[in-house]
Amino acid sequence: MLRQWLPPAARVLEIGSGSGQHAIFFARALVGLQWQPSDRRETLQDLAERVALEGRQGLALGARVADPQELDVDQANHWPDHRFDAVFSANSCHIMAAGSVANLVAGAAKRLGPGGLLLLYGPFQDSGIHTAASNAAFDAHLRSLDPAMGLRDAQEIKRWAQSHGLRAKADQAMPAQNRTLVFERE
Repeated sequence: MLRQWLPPAARVLEIGSGSGQHAIFFARALVGLQWQPSDRRETLQDLAERVALEGRQGLALGARVADPQELDVDQANHWPDHRFDAVFSANSCHIMAAGSVANLVAGAAKRLGPGGLLLLYGPFQDSGIHTAASNAAFDAHLRSLDPAMGLRDAQEIKRWAQSHGLRAKADQAMPAQNRTLVFERE
């Protein structure tokens, strides 16, 4: 999925790296990829252990997985100071509060150079309408666990992105009723 979007030897910041599975997978598949995993403090130790265990061998030519960095999208001082070719986040928007998703979009926009990409993967709704019954059930389950969680509206995310100089480039259907929303820095 990322191969079609990323430039060669891309520098990618991942938001909400969790177990590190995406960092390892993509660094093994994409030549020259420079992947910066990040997550909140409470998951950083497990992420660092996975990267240390699996993130140094078997990588594609020239690919590198950096040491994980603490990043809370709601804390402006947690964001790295340098630019990235892309900011990627998978399956995180629906577990964040809506305000945190808006902060993710705003923070990503500041870290992308012209032509840089924000890629958001996961289940989304459109104008308040679920795209599948399974997504509606998942949304209800998340909200029963925590009212701040739930599937985010792709149209609202597109408006947030546009307000930060990110143009909607693609809305790609993915397996299991997921999508990848792609935005480009103008």
